[in-house]
Amino acid sequence: MPPRPLQLAVLISGGGTTLQNLIDCIGRKTLDARVVLVIASRGGIAGIDRALAAGLRYELVERKKFAGARDFSVKVFRLCQEAGADLICLGGWLSLLEIPPQWQGRIMNIHPALLPSFGGPGMYGLKVHQAVLDHGCKVSGCTVHFVDEQFDHGPIILQRACPVLQDDTPQTLAHRVFEEEKIAYPEAIRLYQAGRLCIEGRRVRIV
Repeated sequence: MPPRPLQLAVLISGGGTTLQNLIDCIGRKTLDARVVLVIASRGGIAGIDRALAAGLRYELVERKKFAGARDFSVKVFRLCQEAGADLICLGGWLSLLEIPPQWQGRIMNIHPALLPSFGGPGMYGLKVHQAVLDHGCKVSGCTVHFVDEQFDHGPIILQRACPVLQDDTPQTLAHRVFEEEKIAYPEAIRLYQAGRLCIEGRRVRIV
């Protein structure tokens, strides 16, 4: 019997472009995976529309309805467990999670900058690209990393770089970085699926 597709839960808080990229890769058969669950931390976001258009199951777990991160996290991880997810992929997810032991090393995130630069609380979306431009950087890119209990902090899996052009706006830079994200995230998932990622402290060794 051939191995079954990797079962993914995708967590979103916004437009769902990362979710769409994964859906598209699965559709093109460049990623042997299946999205078994989409969790949205806010209502009325475009990412929910993308999930519905693709016929995916989605759950709304609004962070604002929970007093603390613990109860919120319990709900999120219970849904992922019940859906049979092998790997959780954050795609524009803006809420901290308290990660139970069984999910350590099984959650990925992609950040639109070369961490550890331009990460942390409040650094998301166009804010990241504006900060890169304000700093005068000549290179930007994206980072796929395992998730821990700090924003944009977990061990780095892989990074892809792109130039920052002199006439860039946050929007044009975001577009160029996203083209790298579209390559990086599926590649990291494939490496995970193949059992090739070994976490050694702050480092991820690709074997």
